[in-house]
Amino acid sequence: MTEYERSRTMPAPPEHVFDQAAHIDQMDTWLPDDLHVDAGDLPAVTVHEDRTDADTSAVFRAQREQMRLEWGTRDQGGYAGWLQVAGIGSGASEVTVHLSFFDDGHDPGERAVREALDSSLERLEEQVRLRVDNAAG
Repeated sequence: MTEYERSRTMPAPPEHVFDQAAHIDQMDTWLPDDLHVDAGDLPAVTVHEDRTDADTSAVFRAQREQMRLEWGTRDQGGYAGWLQVAGIGSGASEVTVHLSFFDDGHDPGERAVREALDSSLERLEEQVRLRVDNAAG
């Protein structure tokens, strides 16, 4: 099993960050460019990967009371992850994303995963900023 984890501070309360991250119809705005989530009958979702042009059955759960998202492959069990939002005071939050690859065939490698996680967290922060700026203006 291989695990990866990245964190980023965001300039918004945890509730705002969580709501943006958990909005399943807007996940394409912050997920890696080649991943798209299609909500089925939650918690069931389908994840489409452009690189392989493959659809994968997965599960997605949002636990607002814990400010946590969890997901993973449904049939083959090769991959799982979570996103945790925590308030750090002064209206800011820290977001941590953790990925676990149980099957080496699903692991694209450390460099690719770290770049994807950093890019996704940066894009999520942009979406959070847009939401906060629009709410304030």
